[in-house]
Amino acid sequence: MRYFFLSFLLFIISNSLRAQQLSTFSPDKNIKLEISVDNGFAYYQVFFQDEEFLAKSPLGLISSAGDFTKGLKLVANKTNKIQESYQLNRSKVSQVSYKANEINCTFTNTANDIINIIFRVTNTDVAFGYLIPKSKKNTGNCIIEKEITGFKLPSKTTTFITPQAPPLSGWEKTKPSYEEEYTREEPIGTKSQYGLGFTFPALFHLGNKGWLLISETGISGNYVGTRLSDASSEGIYTITFPQEGENNHDGPVTATALLPMQTSWKTITIGKTLKPIVESTAATDVVKPLVKTSKIFDSGRASWSWIVWQDESCNYNDQKTFIDLAADMKCEFILIDALWDVNIGKEKMAELVNYAKSKNVGVLLWYNSNGNWNTAPQTPKNKMNTSEARRSEMKWLQEIGVKGLKIDFFGGDKQATMKLYHDILVDAAEFGLNINFHGATLPRGWERMYPNYMTSEAVLASENLVFQQGFSDRYPSTATIYPFTRNAVASMDFGPVFLNKRLHREANKGTIRKTTDAFEMATAVVFFSAVQHWGLTPENLKEKPSYLFDYLKNVPTVWDETVYIDGYPGKYCVIARRKNTKWYIAAINGENAPKNITVNLPMLKGKNVSIINDGEGQESKFSTKKLDNASFNLELSANGGTVLYMP
Repeated sequence: MRYFFLSFLLFIISNSLRAQQLSTFSPDKNIKLEISVDNGFAYYQVFFQDEEFLAKSPLGLISSAGDFTKGLKLVANKTNKIQESYQLNRSKVSQVSYKANEINCTFTNTANDIINIIFRVTNTDVAFGYLIPKSKKNTGNCIIEKEITGFKLPSKTTTFITPQAPPLSGWEKTKPSYEEEYTREEPIGTKSQYGLGFTFPALFHLGNKGWLLISETGISGNYVGTRLSDASSEGIYTITFPQEGENNHDGPVTATALLPMQTSWKTITIGKTLKPIVESTAATDVVKPLVKTSKIFDSGRASWSWIVWQDESCNYNDQKTFIDLAADMKCEFILIDALWDVNIGKEKMAELVNYAKSKNVGVLLWYNSNGNWNTAPQTPKNKMNTSEARRSEMKWLQEIGVKGLKIDFFGGDKQATMKLYHDILVDAAEFGLNINFHGATLPRGWERMYPNYMTSEAVLASENLVFQQGFSDRYPSTATIYPFTRNAVASMDFGPVFLNKRLHREANKGTIRKTTDAFEMATAVVFFSAVQHWGLTPENLKEKPSYLFDYLKNVPTVWDETVYIDGYPGKYCVIARRKNTKWYIAAINGENAPKNITVNLPMLKGKNVSIINDGEGQESKFSTKKLDNASFNLELSANGGTVLYMP
């Protein structure tokens, strides 16, 4: 009997050591996070309103400070309530009230090495990251070789995600650059196009349960940019580090930092509808400003010759024409794209900057990021890749009065490249230059971290409307995916608003635009970018009705509030945004058939509004109306749109 009792006691003790579990909730109790250790392996699980949104998913990493993927024990945990208010001045919202329940879990491995996993749970998001502390045993630098962090989705989940491109692929070996097509409700487990997994953000439709968006934030050169693997047979997507060939083999694929070492934050936004995903501020909630400056960096709209008139327009006279267009449209900027150094030259560029200044237009200049990580011939190049060259160039730019830079062709997510983004932003802030990255990674919290960060491409953008008729044909549908994916987490420089019937300088050449004029007007609101580069050309002002341009002269590019109204990725999207007291509501139809949608717009009840909607063919029509009630019927043409705004 005594032997049986001792055996039973040892069994209980053994199991208590082997299986550990704790949980925490969102402030409103709708989200439940469970953290567990089973047989030495750490897991987490996420529930929303008692339904499982993420099944038991793995946690852990392998580092020079210890292997934290197995043999783990949960030895302590500490809870905290986070409550913070902060401002953003270049985002989709301006005032954020951040409330989260935090649980900091301390784990040890069999060698008694220590790691902390910090979770924060808001009413819409779960964010977590790893912290490896400094200890007597582990000092100095720590190298993280891999994460095993995973996300186990329900079995019938479908996806809206983009595949990772192979390194040194694409035009002039410039990929990967987050410029691939989105999947459209593919079943989880479907192999990615190149067999290399998927980039962030990743949107998942959990059927009747709702929606889930996974992304990453909080990287400033301290970590690699990660991605998702292809799903395992169990439906688990795991975190994957960069490929060796990225950035032309420049730098290791691992992450290195001085202890204590904080990884990036992984964010999970969930809801029954897409509303939490459109309105989430998870990307900025868990980061802090990194650069202090008294300088003011302006957002705004820009004219841009290259998108329709292409390389040949990068000459003094054409750029002067587009400066005049910017002035006529009350744009804050003109973007002068690649090859300006060869076709215009520094001396004449100084003249152009002065001419633009006389028109109250700021100049933005294009640069190639290159050291040696691509073979793109566009210049100027080798000006941004080293500190000495970059600071010398930025000093000259500051002297002649340039306002900002568009820097292109980065080609990877290694820590060396993430540090290059950071170094460019820090140096540019000192010289009073705002920054736009193209051919680039997903921005990860940068709208709050850097005062001069404006926008990034990191999406299959409007240049493809010019390059590919197929993309132009798919664009109405594709445009309705972006607000729920890429543009939900950060500023996105797509380069919208086209009024040419054919996207070429000559009227009878180029790809054919498939969207209506009202659709194009709506993208000025549906797409958020702190600097918005229009696809307008000078002849548009003569060919189209003046009310379109009156609207574009006043539409903001940064917002005080963003509200999801309705939508479904690939089909349609309706979003409301507010600047000061004025609301703009924009709708786009992604399908090649007319669509009637009744929406609830309480912010416009009893207000006088101006309406741009679809007329005959691609043409638009304009009206004004007082909305007596909150209900409004949107009549959208095939590939059409509507904008309602307060004059």
